[in-house]
Amino acid sequence: MKLLRVGTAGAERPAVLDTEGTLRDLSGVVADIDGALLADGAALGRIRSAAEAGELPALDPAGLRVGPPLARIGKVVCIGLNYHDHARETGAEAPAEPVIFFKAADTVVGPNDTVLVPRGSVKTDWEVELAVVIGRTARYLESEEEALAHVAGYAVAHDVSERAFQIERGGTWDKGKNCETFNPLGPWLVTADEVPDPQALSLKLWVNGELKQDGTTAEQIFPVAEVVRYVSQFMTLYPGDVINTGTPAGVALGQPEPKPFLRAGDVVELEIAGLGRQRQELKNA
Repeated sequence: MKLLRVGTAGAERPAVLDTEGTLRDLSGVVADIDGALLADGAALGRIRSAAEAGELPALDPAGLRVGPPLARIGKVVCIGLNYHDHARETGAEAPAEPVIFFKAADTVVGPNDTVLVPRGSVKTDWEVELAVVIGRTARYLESEEEALAHVAGYAVAHDVSERAFQIERGGTWDKGKNCETFNPLGPWLVTADEVPDPQALSLKLWVNGELKQDGTTAEQIFPVAEVVRYVSQFMTLYPGDVINTGTPAGVALGQPEPKPFLRAGDVVELEIAGLGRQRQELKNA
């Protein structure tokens, strides 16, 4: 299933995109799409049955904002330097273990919402990423098979980053990762049954129509299953938590000087095969 949330910010309603591409209202079946729903197999079954029976009212998508596909996110765990080609382009060694940092849940916005260039920013960068959404409480998982069984689904994430804040201002990476609007998510939460192999997904990103990133999750240093298993050794993952799994080569940081960092007025578009497409216009904060 392709689950999503539509409507004005803070007042989104749950919806599903049916097999024919028609947007259907879920508000008569479930209250919202969140961790509690993802952990409830019966509720997911009701959605699936209603969609297959054609019982859900259609929504007119014209002029309808698409919000983040998941409400009440607990935490956003991010994996840095997780693609061989991205590590090479930035001159970094491939890490021996996954690099973990966090984004606050309030950085998450809709897939087509405005992204704000922070005040004082000179190095705002783009990163298309596969997001993993947790569906079952995960702690101390022992195998990759067990890890994948705890995944509810997948989504497109844009891990927007401010490289000067991240790298040049001291401390951890968090200052360059947690600016407002720095995690567009969606358009859909695609349930795991529709993604049989998360290591066989193509990722693309364009800036002002120019292709910048063209990669595949096959390049991940630590595949999705290992990332989920590994993270569960250090923290408990709850239904509705999100893991951003890293970005392939092609970011501005890896380009020759002068590096083409983002500015107000730029338009970024990104997509992952089968998971949908995003489009953001950048404005000054």
